[in-house]
Amino acid sequence: MSLASVSFPDLLGAVVGFSLTLMIFSYIIGDNIFFRVAIYVFIGVAAGYAAVVVWYNVIWPQLFEPLLFGSRDERLYIIFPLVMGVLLLFKLSPRLTRIGNPTIAYLIGVGVAVAIGGAVIGTIFPLVYATIQVFNFHSLSVGDSWFSHLIKAGMILVGTITTLLYFHFGVRSKSESERDKPRWAVILSWIGQIFIGISLGVIFAGVVSASLTAMIERITFLVNFLLAIIGSG
Repeated sequence: MSLASVSFPDLLGAVVGFSLTLMIFSYIIGDNIFFRVAIYVFIGVAAGYAAVVVWYNVIWPQLFEPLLFGSRDERLYIIFPLVMGVLLLFKLSPRLTRIGNPTIAYLIGVGVAVAIGGAVIGTIFPLVYATIQVFNFHSLSVGDSWFSHLIKAGMILVGTITTLLYFHFGVRSKSESERDKPRWAVILSWIGQIFIGISLGVIFAGVVSASLTAMIERITFLVNFLLAIIGSG
């Protein structure tokens, strides 16, 4: 790749990306003004992008467009979110902040309901179903041993049960002494803690691997950009 074959917008984007990458990497020598400027630019761009997405995907099509060009039924339907949005603006004033409390309460209630529903439908039910399905020996592929499949299914079942028992007997009863708990609950909670530690270790390894991949991609970009400049000279 040579700089002569690159258009000006692409060259400008490469220079900006090269500069911001170096500014981020400057954090290796400690907190400095270049790193802070890069972080501020990233936060500003992210905030601006979020504002544009909210305007074009939420505020305009779901509020102003029905209010201005919609039918009578659509305008009546939009009154409630419009009033709640106006009440939310009162949170900007310290003296009138209580007026916006109904909107905050509504948002928190809806958020909690969605979170609980998502946890039950998207996590607990699939987890129970997947735990049951591992004992379906009719789904064994050719060459799989039923004994190894049984061991794997047993490990999944033990990990699921002991993890749930850990959160019930371990986390919830930290203030209780070990003698106040059933012996079997203490043992199973300890086994569940091992499974949780393994899971967190795997997640952490995945995060580190993704971070290293991103760092290698940035270093490769810097090297290729410098080679292009050297080659064009």
